[in-house]
Amino acid sequence: MELVYTNQLDGFEPGKRYRVPGLFRNVERDATAVTVIGDYPDIVKAYEEAGVEVEVVDMVRPVSVLAVGGDQSQVDELVGRLQAESDALRVLIEAAEGLSPLEHPEAGELPIRLFDALKAIHTSVGELVSERDSLRSTVDALHGDIKALKKAAITPADEADEIARLKAALDGANVQYRANASKESLERLVAELSKE
Repeated sequence: MELVYTNQLDGFEPGKRYRVPGLFRNVERDATAVTVIGDYPDIVKAYEEAGVEVEVVDMVRPVSVLAVGGDQSQVDELVGRLQAESDALRVLIEAAEGLSPLEHPEAGELPIRLFDALKAIHTSVGELVSERDSLRSTVDALHGDIKALKKAAITPADEADEIARLKAALDGANVQYRANASKESLERLVAELSKE
């Protein structure tokens, strides 16, 4: 016996037995082949374990059809509005991809909402870019300050010679001083030598 598990309400084929999948409890022993229409893994597993051939068929989803009572002009109007919204959405998507300028759509709730969202994003990105550029100029100025400070920290050659001369004078008089002593402290020590 061929058994079909389905939720269909009509279109039954003679010679097949039909069962509602939601009422499945256990395998029917006299089934020789089973067709399961829809996603019911428990039924498939149970019959496969019983050694029965199982065919799984995807459930056909019903398509909603708009019935307008025979007035073709209303259908044409609706199709026209939907086509206009679709075209407006395509234009906005191209603008978001950078393929065209962002322009306000003429009509349609979804295109207008998408335009508003894209406009807000565009404004935020513009603000971020200007803030980034401002920070970049601040960073450049700070780099300039760092270079100037490094240059000022480097001891000029004539000052280095003066420090070496002061240290030599102190070494000659056997006066102790710190190795990293400043020029001013070395000058004071040399001045004290002159007083003695």
